[in-house]
Amino acid sequence: MRSFGPNEFLFIVYALQWTIVLTGIAFVGGGIVGVGLALMRISRSRILRALTSAYMQFIQGLPLLILMFICYYAPSLLGFEVSAIVAAAVALTINSSAFLGAIWESALRSIPKAQWESADALALAPHKILRFVIVPQAVRLALPSTVGFLVQVIKQTSIASIIGFVEITRAGQLVSNATFEPLKSFLAVALLYFLVCFPLTQLSLWLERRAARRGSRT
Repeated sequence: MRSFGPNEFLFIVYALQWTIVLTGIAFVGGGIVGVGLALMRISRSRILRALTSAYMQFIQGLPLLILMFICYYAPSLLGFEVSAIVAAAVALTINSSAFLGAIWESALRSIPKAQWESADALALAPHKILRFVIVPQAVRLALPSTVGFLVQVIKQTSIASIIGFVEITRAGQLVSNATFEPLKSFLAVALLYFLVCFPLTQLSLWLERRAARRGSRT
């Protein structure tokens, strides 16, 4: 029987790259879709706002595990298979889009209405109002929550282990099964999550404090 040693730890460390890859795909993809959702939520079209709201509420209320199962097993009904990483990436992207869209919508709505009206009075085009007046302020407001959500995405990638994708949680399971030392295996997994997430959590808190200081000066 194998025991937990350097090789087993390095196997888990190696799997960390796939956690980072999956996080990057989900966060970037979800961010792109989330921007579109946030803009549609503040549009003048009542139908567009209603449809976007329904999508976001549905996705936010759907457990990520169920969404991942749907993305992994549903394509087989259409006659083709998808890999675990594709299913996990699609599920995490969809999930992230709804939450990031809500974060950025809130930031856009927090900009005083007077600033929108003042920019409109200067005869600026709507896209220029967003680009030069609203978005720079909204980004500063949304940044702490966005970084905080990134930490959540990193931890949510562990759910991909359920469908067989080998990120660090799945790697820990494999090492545990091979060595019969689950405590050491998952302590190693926990250590890696901590080393990745703790700096981002501190960055989020620092950004939040800085935003609060700026707000108190205005």
